[in-house]
Amino acid sequence: MPTRLPHDHSTLIIRRAAYEAAGIVRAGLDARLRLTDDEFRVDGGLVVVGPILEGAAVPDLIAALEEAGLVYFDDFFEVSGNWPDWLSLIATDGGRTPSGA
Repeated sequence: MPTRLPHDHSTLIIRRAAYEAAGIVRAGLDARLRLTDDEFRVDGGLVVVGPILEGAAVPDLIAALEEAGLVYFDDFFEVSGNWPDWLSLIATDGGRTPSGA
């Protein structure tokens, strides 16, 4: 099911396979960002983190993902959340996730 992205805060979208291969665990992200269940979602081949309410946390989180071996744009991407509220954006893995993953 597509994940709706917020228009007013950043969201990080991570390829699920890269997230799992890097050994990143939700507890680490929770400790860093104090996420709610709605702010951490796994949807098919994507891990969606956000909205990230503290904008200053985004560069630190990007650096941490890169330190874990993920590559910006190839493995994860920041969606800025900088668009008008009349525009809705959704994210999916484009049907690239094999069924059952």
